[in-house]
Amino acid sequence: MAKMHSRKHGRSGSEKPASKNPPPWLDVSAEECVELILKLAKEGMQPEDIGRILRDKHGIPSVRSLCGKTVTQVLAQEKALGEYPSDLLNLIRKAIGMRGHLKTNNRDISNKSKLIHVESKIKRLVKYYRGKKLPKDWKYEPEKAELLVK
Repeated sequence: MAKMHSRKHGRSGSEKPASKNPPPWLDVSAEECVELILKLAKEGMQPEDIGRILRDKHGIPSVRSLCGKTVTQVLAQEKALGEYPSDLLNLIRKAIGMRGHLKTNNRDISNKSKLIHVESKIKRLVKYYRGKKLPKDWKYEPEKAELLVK
């Protein structure tokens, strides 16, 4: 979504490991990896943070190659996944923060336009998730969104 609201080409991301099999030097089993995922989820971490910690601190390059499932799939199977998708909640938190800023700084024109951009991203994500991870009649309303995030 980088190109849509800024005239930039986006960021290059990291590349996935070339092999679909776990590396031979990895000394963590699939069961231990699932236990680590559940432990980090109980601490309140989101799936993207869990994957980052597993990569950086535990040396697990890819949960999918080790367990055969992604972090989100493991959490969903163990009934530890949140009610709403984490990317949607992060955007809602960002919009709430921007609205709070605009209450005290109502002349901040650039923040007003960026708030419009963030809310349009939220609406696009809601349209994508509606019927899959969100109820069919779910709608983004900024006043109710603060209650959702708290």
